[in-house]
Amino acid sequence: MVPENLAAFSRQVLAAAGADEPTAEAATRAMMHGSLHGVDSHGIRLLDHYATVLESGRVNPAPEVTLKRTARATTLLDADDGHGALAGYRAMEEAATLAQDCGLAAVGIVNSSHFGPAGAYALAAAEADMIGLVTCNADSFVRLHEGAERFHGTNPIACAVPVAGQKPWLLDMASSAVPFNRVQLYKSLGQDLPPDVASDERGEDTANPEAVAMLAPLGGAFGFKGAGLAGLAEILSAVVTGMRLSFELLPMGGPDLSTPRKLGAFALAMCPDAFVSRDDFQAGMEHYLEALRASPARASGQVMAPGDREWAEAEQRRRNGIPIDPTTLENFERLAERYRLSVP
Repeated sequence: MVPENLAAFSRQVLAAAGADEPTAEAATRAMMHGSLHGVDSHGIRLLDHYATVLESGRVNPAPEVTLKRTARATTLLDADDGHGALAGYRAMEEAATLAQDCGLAAVGIVNSSHFGPAGAYALAAAEADMIGLVTCNADSFVRLHEGAERFHGTNPIACAVPVAGQKPWLLDMASSAVPFNRVQLYKSLGQDLPPDVASDERGEDTANPEAVAMLAPLGGAFGFKGAGLAGLAEILSAVVTGMRLSFELLPMGGPDLSTPRKLGAFALAMCPDAFVSRDDFQAGMEHYLEALRASPARASGQVMAPGDREWAEAEQRRRNGIPIDPTTLENFERLAERYRLSVP
């Protein structure tokens, strides 16, 4: 589908579901980031879910987001149970503003909800010539290393770095082997999962998306690394902000879609100028990326920097359109009928 038409449809649906303009714009911006950059699990396929939780009462459709300065370079953002994308963008905007004066600044987010692709908010920092770091926790769906029950959420970590004359260096990763929405996507497409990414009720590996009861931590046989990264995200997002731990959160998929989930998140912006001159920083990034991309690849392989694949995918999708999986298309048709809209 044409990206502009898809974005317009998203804003129309969210508005029809009761969202105010800032909420509809932020949620659409975040979803389109996911869909354009090939992060389909956190892209426009979330539209049906977001419309549902807005109407059901879980997400405040017109929140009064407030900022409380807690120290010279730290702020606490209360999302007022609004959409996580609105909180994410505003938190990074505040962090980047403070970092211009303080060198680096952090914003803790409280009383929020699912915010989609963490990379969208890290990228917002890079677009303001800052280094951005974002993380959040989520409801338990990932076992510990050698564990046999859900403990952490997928707990993503994202970082973006500006590069003069180029697209930013962009890392966006779940601390689980895959995000749960990737399982849903594979289920919709009728495809088997890759090995060592998900487990059944006993904690044993499964490739069948229908049998998945939990995800594996990132790292396969060395999953203690992914579990440790999930713990880092948990501490910054929930412990530091006073929000609920992953195993205390209501599941994203319900059945209770009317009670706010009270999610926490964390955003940090750093101004490179606080450490070296801007010229030296940019020269260093260019030198690093030039050497990285020139590094010899294995047979049939290709060496890329974080973000290279996503930027190439975004260019292709802007030109040829965004692919929509069958389940999402069915949801679009149902949403269009419910709100008397036209499918893009």
